[in-house]
Amino acid sequence: KSNIRIHAYGEIDELNSILGLCIEELKLLDYNFNPLISSLTRIQNDLFNLGTILATKSEDMTSSMPKITSDDIEVLENEIDKANKELPILHSFVLPGGSKINAFLHLARTVCRRCERVCCGLYEVDKTDKVVISYLNRLSDLFFVLSRWVSIILKNEENTWDPNKGSSGK
Repeated sequence: KSNIRIHAYGEIDELNSILGLCIEELKLLDYNFNPLISSLTRIQNDLFNLGTILATKSEDMTSSMPKITSDDIEVLENEIDKANKELPILHSFVLPGGSKINAFLHLARTVCRRCERVCCGLYEVDKTDKVVISYLNRLSDLFFVLSRWVSIILKNEENTWDPNKGSSGK
């Protein structure tokens, strides 16, 4: 259970579960988030494909196995671009929160970054397909953009970082 390959697809499984939370939270909100729910469901399927890729040694991969391709990454890029068009320019770092769905999307983002780091470690040991790492990198960016987009749609104010607001009471 300590093998980095097992660790990698276990992290992907955790991310998939968090997306399940995101989907269920979106269903409770008073807005038609069906297109976003469909997108997140597609991503859940992609994550199962990633898990299969990660669970299989490179030499054991066959052409009939599930894949993630540059086309899947392009879909993420297009979703990032579409959501970004509706967002104001960011002048500060964004803190998770403001709504439960915002916090869940930030959780998905941070777990996705962890998945990416673990997969980079796996790549160093066993040259797994680099598309996995590229996909996870773009996916985490999508979660960040979606967290902002959902806040705008729900008319929630974004929580931004105040570097002078710390334990010193400033």
